[in-house]
Order: sequence, then C-alpha cells, then structure tokens
Amino acid sequence: MLTLTSPVETRYHRLPAGPKLAMLAGFTFSLFWLKTPLPLACAALTVLALHLPGGPRFILHALRMLRPLWLFVLVVFIWHLWTGEYRSGTALILRMVTAVAAANLVTMTTRLSDMLAVFERLCAPLAPLIPPQRLALAFAMVIRFIPRLGEVLERIRDAWAARSPRRPGWRVLLPAILAALDDADQSAEALRARGGAE
Repeated sequence: MLTLTSPVETRYHRLPAGPKLAMLAGFTFSLFWLKTPLPLACAALTVLALHLPGGPRFILHALRMLRPLWLFVLVVFIWHLWTGEYRSGTALILRMVTAVAAANLVTMTTRLSDMLAVFERLCAPLAPLIPPQRLALAFAMVIRFIPRLGEVLERIRDAWAARSPRRPGWRVLLPAILAALDDADQSAEALRARGGAE
C-alpha cells in the first residue's frame, strides 16, 4: 500500500488522526464562507505557516504533492482572464489551492492506517448495511490509485514525447484508462488470493 505520509518527522505526526481530520473538515468548510481574495489569501498564508516547522524538505515535498493541481489552476486562471472576472477567479484559485494544501498537510502527517481507523468508526452506523471494513478498504484503494494514475499519465506522456513532437492532448486518455483498469484487475486478483475483505 502506497503511503503519502512524509518521511520528515514533524510535531504534527504525534497528533491523533481524528482531531486533525475534524479540524481539516472545519477549516475547509470555512473557506467556502470566504468570498473575497484578501481573507482567502490570509487563510493560504496560515496554511503555509503551518508547513514551516517541517523545514525545507517537508515544504518541497508538499509543493510536489500540489503539482497535479496546477493544470486546474491554469484552466481557471485562463477562463476568468477571458471573462474578465478577476476577483472571483482569484478567490476560486486561492480557495482551491488552500483547501488542497491543508488536506495534503494532514495526509503528510497522518498514517493511512490511522485515517482508516477513523473512517471505520465513522461508518460504524452503516454496519447493518455494509461492513465498515469494506468501506475503509474502498477508501484506501482510492487513496492508493489517485497518485498511481498520475504516475501512469506521466509515463504515457513521456513515451509520447519520445516518439512524436506533437502534444498528446486527449490521446493519452485511452491508454491511461486501460492501465487503470489493468491495475484494478490486478488488485482485485490480489485481494481474492488473500481471501478478500472480511
């Protein structure tokens, strides 16, 4: 199982997963009440300040985790530049980057097993309908395959660039989907070989 926990130890690693996830939920919810760029910029600076105790390696790792977001930031920026809605575009970008950076901070400082334990406790009321362990396993698989899909896309783009001077564009989608389905099939076979999710 892939872990996104940072190898750089910080004081946040020692905090329990439940309170961290609760604070993240409250902080993310509050971002949607902020409508103008100035308070959102203050929230972004707050998240940045929370990264500083981890040191340069921790901050660089956090920036690398934000890399998949920059394409969305660029699309939103170009759209709002074209429509002339600079204020709302800036607010949207700040809200998006701040929320993802805060979520990454929690992910980097919390073991996946601890997050799954919290998720199982939250899903306990659904036990008569579906076992919480299965929901937790599905949650873990989503966390596992999101960065995996990013890696596959990057490899496909590199392979395209080595063979053609043109931009790949939409052409990488089909190979990426097939690779994701292949990974899912292999994971299902591995789970079945181990007896599945009890």
